[in-house]
Amino acid sequence: MSAAVLAPNFAPPAPPSLSLGVIGNCAFSALVDARGRIVWCCLPRFDGDPVFNALLDESDKGSAFAIEIENFSHSKQWYDPNTAVLRTQLFDKSGQAIEITDFAPRFYNRSRFFKPMTLVRRVRPIKGAPRIRVQLDVRFDWGRSEPVITQGSNHLRYVGDALTLRLNTDAPLSHLLAKRPFVLTREYNFLLGSDESLADGIADTARLFEQETLSYWRKWSQRLHIPLEWQEAVIRAAITLKLSLFEDTGAIVAAMTTSIPEAPNSGRTWDYRFCWLRDAFFVVRALNSLSEVGTMEDYLRWLGNVVVQADGGHIQPLFGIGLELELPEAVYDHLGGYRGMGPVRVGNQAQEHFQHDVYGNVILGAAQAFHDHRLLHRAGAAEFLRLEAVGEQAVRSYDKPDAGMWELRTRARVHTSSALMCWAACDRLGKIAVTLKQPERASYWSHHAQIMRERILRESWSEERQAFAESFGGRDLDASVLLMIEVGFIEPKDPRFVATVDALEKYLCDGPYMRRYEAPDDFGKPETAFNICTFWRIDALARIGRKDEARAIFETMLAARNHVGLLSEDTHPVTGEMWGNFPQTYSMVGIINAAVRLSAPWDSLV
Repeated sequence: MSAAVLAPNFAPPAPPSLSLGVIGNCAFSALVDARGRIVWCCLPRFDGDPVFNALLDESDKGSAFAIEIENFSHSKQWYDPNTAVLRTQLFDKSGQAIEITDFAPRFYNRSRFFKPMTLVRRVRPIKGAPRIRVQLDVRFDWGRSEPVITQGSNHLRYVGDALTLRLNTDAPLSHLLAKRPFVLTREYNFLLGSDESLADGIADTARLFEQETLSYWRKWSQRLHIPLEWQEAVIRAAITLKLSLFEDTGAIVAAMTTSIPEAPNSGRTWDYRFCWLRDAFFVVRALNSLSEVGTMEDYLRWLGNVVVQADGGHIQPLFGIGLELELPEAVYDHLGGYRGMGPVRVGNQAQEHFQHDVYGNVILGAAQAFHDHRLLHRAGAAEFLRLEAVGEQAVRSYDKPDAGMWELRTRARVHTSSALMCWAACDRLGKIAVTLKQPERASYWSHHAQIMRERILRESWSEERQAFAESFGGRDLDASVLLMIEVGFIEPKDPRFVATVDALEKYLCDGPYMRRYEAPDDFGKPETAFNICTFWRIDALARIGRKDEARAIFETMLAARNHVGLLSEDTHPVTGEMWGNFPQTYSMVGIINAAVRLSAPWDSLV
């Protein structure tokens, strides 16, 4: 007889949604739904095998880690302020309740950051003595393999071909194995991770890990230089960006998930669990604006390896988080996909693309290291010489067709955004050369930047559209040209830029939301708004003097976040629902940038 027959008063799982919280420790992450069910967790790192995959598989083969309450009524979920520790309260229909605390340990210990591959779940009754059921279903090989389960005195082992997980717990093992409901009268602890014994008792370890992890995140948040307004939103965005760092190498993932569609039934499903040089630069820049330079220093380790590996040649737009070059894309048909909307893709073909904006993103990402005296390892002449090789590649590539920043798979053009970032590469190299007191190199790079600037202004301007177009000689509009002011290419109040903003609002906006481009791509015309484009619009409006409009749109975007303050890649302009991979670093970057741009200054309180 199945556990469901034995326990008819337990509600079925909620349908997949992006009402999720994220926990992690800069080594791996997990997504927890509003009922406290872990529905996604890749191990041993962000791009690994999802041992919990229910987010992409609603069948009985989908795997999750659920702690359920009998006769479920409703739930509440929130983060402990200024931390990555998530709390979920579940209530039954009679008012009894439990609280689940979820986190991944992260704190400083023995002269290093302690960040084990361990999920900690603590559950306690907060009202009455409710009955609960713990359902821990582990799968390996993308759900195709069930583990062999072995039992110890206070642990269960889930043995797979490539990975073995151990659950250390002080809960009754018999109830866990049978998935049998039991009355919760005391606190229980669950530590799921590497197949290793604990040095101390289970409860003591869980309690210590929670205290130290709370302390770490509170101190980390305390050091942020945040704007006066929207502080909670900024802190949550900053913590989420920090959680996207794979500290072992310094890579930054674009999102924690794969194959969440950009729009319903669109087929636009991609694997974002890798490091895009473009996205990582924007993450570093946003955190730098809050005076959090530690992430940049980690990322520069990774970026330095990318530059040396390229040896002055082509740099691909994304890499595996361990610097893997090959990310072959495959479709996994045995998984139904998010809400049954496939395909589920693993790997990303964009690794093969030529995207010439990458050279600007490399140099922009590294530039602060030459100017910032706070850094433990400032860049100097040796690093500049390596970046000059990247700049030479920008000079060779800026007017050549590529796939563009939106990674178009069947259309190559000389994209304005790519040429723009190549200009930024030369411009920043010139500024670095000034700092390093190399006037000849400063003149060399400034000269190239000037040539590029003149050509971009001439060839990307469309008289017909009265706007900067998405490509040289083109007429189609694209939100990426808003980056012209982000990188200092043009004055915000230049009439050509103001006219471009007007045109983009007319043809790309659905109310407050902005789509990426107007021309159909491989899948047709985009249906949902791309969140970072909306944030670029907010920034542009603020800079050209339409600050009240910018604030109103920003408030709309804040309202589009989920219940714990997170955003995905896309927002549906009609339903307001989140789509696309989650949580999307680009989107969380937008929250920080907009708040910093729009907030009243601290001295306004005086």
